[in-house]
Amino acid sequence: MLALGFSSGLPFLLVFSTQSAWLREAGVSKEHIGLMSWVALAYSFKFLWAPLLDRYDAPLFGRWLGRRRGWMALTQTAIALCLAALAFGDPAHNLLYTIFFAFCLGFSAATQDIVIDGWRIAVAPPEDQGEMSAASQVGYKFAILCAGAGALYLAQFVSWRAAYLVMACLMIVGLAASIFAPEPPAHVVARPGHENVLAAFADPLRDFFRRNGRFALLFLALLAIYRLPDFVSGVMANPLYIDLGFSKAEIANVTKLFGFWVGLGGIFAGGYAVTRFGLMPSLLIGGIAASASHLSLAALAATGADIHMLTLAVCVENFAGGFAGTALIAFMSSLTSPLYAAAQYALLSSLYALPGKLLGGFSGFAVAAFGYPAFFVATSCIGLPVAAICLAVWRAQARREAAASQPEAA
Repeated sequence: MLALGFSSGLPFLLVFSTQSAWLREAGVSKEHIGLMSWVALAYSFKFLWAPLLDRYDAPLFGRWLGRRRGWMALTQTAIALCLAALAFGDPAHNLLYTIFFAFCLGFSAATQDIVIDGWRIAVAPPEDQGEMSAASQVGYKFAILCAGAGALYLAQFVSWRAAYLVMACLMIVGLAASIFAPEPPAHVVARPGHENVLAAFADPLRDFFRRNGRFALLFLALLAIYRLPDFVSGVMANPLYIDLGFSKAEIANVTKLFGFWVGLGGIFAGGYAVTRFGLMPSLLIGGIAASASHLSLAALAATGADIHMLTLAVCVENFAGGFAGTALIAFMSSLTSPLYAAAQYALLSSLYALPGKLLGGFSGFAVAAFGYPAFFVATSCIGLPVAAICLAVWRAQARREAAASQPEAA
């Protein structure tokens, strides 16, 4: 699970944040960089083809490795090939080539996430899922370190081509895990009368709305807006650093290497807060903190190329983002039913990223029109409706708990 978590995390920045630094350095406009972020929309729509992976074997690989491991190996091979193809691209002179293979990379990476989540749930009993998730998170974070700081270091001292080729080679970690991992003893099988793919998608939805009733739309609204500021501002963070004049090595040192440990601190703090103070207070604090942290990026944009200000901005944003992310994962987990955990979690995790990625495509136009400081101030203001919806959800949860306790009291 540690190795598969690494394999899951490696492509994410290479199709998002790290790639935006390459594009900006190559002279691609901020408007086009913002639109390029849409290639990662596959992460938000992965629930559309997830049922197919439960019902059909992967071509060629499925016969050799089984259904789960076969799909993992196929997607990991596709990711490595897409990274290699991107390495030989030239976004300054052939942007369409880069867009095509970036899209293929995003689709392959999102599909890999579906299969790894399905393998994790199928291969281990419920009492072991906590340890499996923790191992996955640790592997994912170290992959982010490699794809962030590692790729920027290689780009600084060698070339972008070398950076992406090395990242392609690192996919051998996940491929080896897929080959040596145990295949789950049984696959998810459609129930009688539910053999078609449409039912496999519809049943988890019906269950979700039945259990949550009139509060379901409120919960979904919170998921849709909670990390919206981070997704919208994240597209323009690296272009800001490049435009201010920071070198790739400086960006790697502060945002990827140092920021990595600060982000881990935020994750641990979020986990402690959920345990110590409860889910809803932690969710409210995380939402406000994550949005307000973008004011530090606005201050950096107004100050200029000050390495100390860059360090402060990265510390504030990474800690707040780690805290909010942990609270959000706990909230999404609380909304899923054990019967449909994989499908519902895929749906909810897709939903929370979709609005931000759609709006993120226009972030370059906003920066070009209003400038970096005003842009980051605007993204921080999204925290106001986030806080309002958090309070409404907190109140709704309290009503549900009170209603559930009334029969027991009687």
